[in-house]
Amino acid sequence: MKKTMLLGFATAMAMLSAAKADPVDLSAYADANGFIDVQKLTCGQLANTYQEDANALTTWYSGWYNGLAHKHYADFKKGRIVEHQVIEYCKAHQDQTIIHAIGLILKEDRAEGLMNER
Repeated sequence: MKKTMLLGFATAMAMLSAAKADPVDLSAYADANGFIDVQKLTCGQLANTYQEDANALTTWYSGWYNGLAHKHYADFKKGRIVEHQVIEYCKAHQDQTIIHAIGLILKEDRAEGLMNER
């Protein structure tokens, strides 16, 4: 994993969810114990929730990816670029999982040499 922290990803999801009519509480996607399987949550589901819920969840995704990568640096400029790329992908692929969208974007950016090691 690279240093890019997806901090600000919540702002990106704000743009994705701006067109929704009636938001769904994020708890609607939880199991009987109140847990959400973040590996199964789709772009469409995230876009259709309340902004506060989307913000909290996308912050969690950012921390998860950075924790997996053992990174403690933030590249805010690159983070905004990744946010935009994920938004664009999710708009076109609302049935895809958020995890897939983030992973795909990070992989493409690494292949193009857009991500730097720290």
